[in-house]
Amino acid sequence: KAINLMPVTHAEFELFVNKTGYITDAEKYGWSIVQLDVYNFKTVDKANWRIPDGINKVASGKFPVTQVSYNDALAYCNWAKKRLPAYDEYWEIVKKDDRIIVSNNNLPISEVNNVNIVGNVWDITGSEVNNTVRLAGGSLYCSKNTCHGTVKERELFIDKETGNIHIGFAVLDF
Repeated sequence: KAINLMPVTHAEFELFVNKTGYITDAEKYGWSIVQLDVYNFKTVDKANWRIPDGINKVASGKFPVTQVSYNDALAYCNWAKKRLPAYDEYWEIVKKDDRIIVSNNNLPISEVNNVNIVGNVWDITGSEVNNTVRLAGGSLYCSKNTCHGTVKERELFIDKETGNIHIGFAVLDF
């Protein structure tokens, strides 16, 4: 059986929320983090998965869902009967993806079917260290001169409640 790692789209997450009434961590807090570039960010009132920048609705249901936390990703996985990949597992699977990597500011966040899993937005993994979660894959802001997140060796951890306009998640079947 082929292992298929798929970024969760905005439309898929919306279906989950509509079916369950789930409220994300960003919605509970009433704000989230909006990345302006690789080094600068701000907290923005009302930023959540529905309006990732706090102002505009998502333009396409095929974009990766963002402004979700580890807790939100786990809730989705439990509902969808999917799981988050472990960090090393993520990198093993993405080796086979030969589509363009959205990084280095060469494209805006793109629809998930058109681009490599690596890049575009950071992916939450199931790998935990000291009650933090390891991110994989980098985002459109990553380059060799900045966060260099599009390589396996890069270490970036977040807490389990953090959302960000450049953080989403991909899932595997059980």
